Amino acid sequence: MSLPRIAVDAMGGDEGVRVMIEGAALARRRHDRFQFLLVGDEARIARALENHPNLRAASEILHAPDVVAGDEKPTQALRRAKTTSMGLAIDAVKRGAAGVAVSAGNTGALMAMAKLALRTMPGIDRPALAALLPTLGDHDLVMLDLGANAECDARNLIQFAIMGAAYARIVHGLDAPSVRLLNIGSEETKGTDNLRDAAAALKAASEELAFAFDGFIEADKLSRGDVDVVVTDGFSGNIALKAMEGAARFVADLLRRSFSSSLRSKFGFLISKPATELLKHHLDPNNHNGAVFLGLNGLVVKSHGGASALGVAHAVAVAARLLEENLTERIAADLSRVGAEAFRAPGRNGAKAPAAGAEQEVSGEGA
Repeated sequence: MSLPRIAVDAMGGDEGVRVMIEGAALARRRHDRFQFLLVGDEARIARALENHPNLRAASEILHAPDVVAGDEKPTQALRRAKTTSMGLAIDAVKRGAAGVAVSAGNTGALMAMAKLALRTMPGIDRPALAALLPTLGDHDLVMLDLGANAECDARNLIQFAIMGAAYARIVHGLDAPSVRLLNIGSEETKGTDNLRDAAAALKAASEELAFAFDGFIEADKLSRGDVDVVVTDGFSGNIALKAMEGAARFVADLLRRSFSSSLRSKFGFLISKPATELLKHHLDPNNHNGAVFLGLNGLVVKSHGGASALGVAHAVAVAARLLEENLTERIAADLSRVGAEAFRAPGRNGAKAPAAGAEQEVSGEGA
């Protein structure tokens, strides 16, 4: 049985058509139920499909005359949503012509277009960008927000926790994921008012939540594998993500330099090659590619702009998994079970926390 179609923005990313089509073809070879709507320059997509007959047989092309530039501001991209490959891929989800959209294009533009076209779910003030990060544990860490909202109040953080837990239950098959808030310390007195208010509200609603809230976590413990979901604002989350990616590249480059420093080191490399290959695989961002915008009335997955065909295939697989497991409906069910009042964090002096403000421009390459 085939899944609803996956709309692929074939023009997004650093290399555009070639990598996006190769990635979709690889995903199709691995999962023959996948059907695609390939959005972009029709002539270029058709030429690329000549090398992938299996993908061509499972795809329809939707021509889009324009492309969103990597450095284009979200407000500018929104004006061209009806003519760009990114905008038409999202519109396909809105119209029901596809079940999910995948793009490696401009993160800010993708977020703005998705939010305008699909709108946020009832009970959600702002969507969040969630991704899987490698750990020493049995599975990857779900972390959000990674760049969609620079500033968040306690209410936003609580909503992110509910959405992140629903995502973790799907991708990791967990009944009750452990959730923590990113903070500068694990003590209850540490952090901003918003963090402490969010923690207090989550603890108070613990019996209604479909996850285990375990308080705060510091950034140096993100990779240990002791927690399933980490919640933070987009500013801190994006910094943490880039720091982890930089640390991974540093380790890989340091090992490469060390193993080439002398003849003895080269022999040592040959002996330890199986271990270093495993490390390389674990740290390769292509094996963890595919961030998702949670909280929208529809599914949109963000592939890293520099992802390889393998990375694009992984993002497509993530999109299909979320589509198959009805992520949007499961988030809605969790929100309904908790109830609106249960996740309204108290503000200072006992007042309700204000709703999220007007739409803000999101950051650049969030994942």
